[in-house]
Amino acid sequence: MKYSRLALVFLMMIFIASLSSCSFFKKKQYSRTTNWEYNNPENGGFEVTERQEQFPGPGLILVEGGTFVMGSTQEDLMFDWNNYPRRVTISSFYMDETEVSNLDYLEYLYWLKRIFGADYPQVFVNALPDTLVWRDRLSYNEPLVETYLRHPAYHNYPVVGVTWLQANDYCSWRTDRVNEWILIQEGILDLDPDQRNENNFNTEAYLAGQYEGLVNKPLRNLDPNSTGERNASIQDGLITPRYRLPTEAEWEYAALGLIGNTLYERVVERRRYPWNGNYTRTDEKKYYGRVVANFKRGRGDYMGVAGNLNDGADIPAPIGSYWPNDYGLYNMGGNVSEWVLDVYRPLSLEDFSDYNPYRGNVFRNAIRDQDGFLVDKDSLGRIKYEEVPDEDLVGRTNYRKADNRNYDDGDQMSHLSESSDWLAEPTESNQTDG
Repeated sequence: MKYSRLALVFLMMIFIASLSSCSFFKKKQYSRTTNWEYNNPENGGFEVTERQEQFPGPGLILVEGGTFVMGSTQEDLMFDWNNYPRRVTISSFYMDETEVSNLDYLEYLYWLKRIFGADYPQVFVNALPDTLVWRDRLSYNEPLVETYLRHPAYHNYPVVGVTWLQANDYCSWRTDRVNEWILIQEGILDLDPDQRNENNFNTEAYLAGQYEGLVNKPLRNLDPNSTGERNASIQDGLITPRYRLPTEAEWEYAALGLIGNTLYERVVERRRYPWNGNYTRTDEKKYYGRVVANFKRGRGDYMGVAGNLNDGADIPAPIGSYWPNDYGLYNMGGNVSEWVLDVYRPLSLEDFSDYNPYRGNVFRNAIRDQDGFLVDKDSLGRIKYEEVPDEDLVGRTNYRKADNRNYDDGDQMSHLSESSDWLAEPTESNQTDG
């Protein structure tokens, strides 16, 4: 009898604990400015989620932001003066732990061919890397041309021959695949293996209500005037922000990894490379003399002497090779060149923002019809965009044009004062002699 009472008490405790985790015992939330209750259909159904943390996405590392001195880390022997040091601040962001591998990119190519191959084969063709980058007038590299991208032996090697546009398209595709996976894992959508052409999951199309997919358990809509069901939205905290290339400033900040050389609020030792020291070998006692990155050591020396190779890689080394920097990022020095988001200008350093500097902004709006509704998505399932028209920018002080890639880079319009209307037609009062 004693054990029965103990079991009964134990079961009651479990029951109470489970109830306390349910909405029955959840603390009600109220607006601090209007005192109206959130998440109450009787009050109109304004929803506020308890989820606040961002889903980081697979393969990403958090790079804590801060201030650093961007630019050249050694003497400018050629006197180019195109990268002199300047202090900037970078917001925290996520970055891939390694380079994108051949296997990662082959997954992308396979998806494009499966979705668009029958009706829009050029989409697949446009995404193919240039495997001919291996060719050289006086070098025999045909085996790499034929096998580097597709042979399983090279699956974990970094993909090469990808253009800047292709890299951006890959980022967009990855955004959609990660968000589709999240919604499937949350039980909101079911996996749809029959996606074709415009009927494929696109994050923006889904958020705009132009992609439905195979709905499993739609979210509850608390709006009393609704059907009671809805898609996930940004406000739910489920949809991850879009993937993109890092800006030049972000990449340089992440590569240096100065978080490992800070004491209180000081950087106690600047870095020339993503590691301490002035050489490509480590001076740590445990690994003294070991090569820390994949570089060409000298003329004709790509990997060292047989039996005692230095970096061990005559071509790019596999992703994840050598030691990561203090952020946990691999191969931020050496191995392969990496794209950044910026448009290159030799003297961008003379005209930059000291907070998240970036040259390349082209501001766009989703295209709407005369009634204000979004027009139908395109044949590939994407929302249609256009550059913000000039008439919508009248009166703005932070920018006056949609396309700011060439802003203040030396052309005629860049020389006009920002205080003047630099989009106005020339008049007698603002014309200058040629």
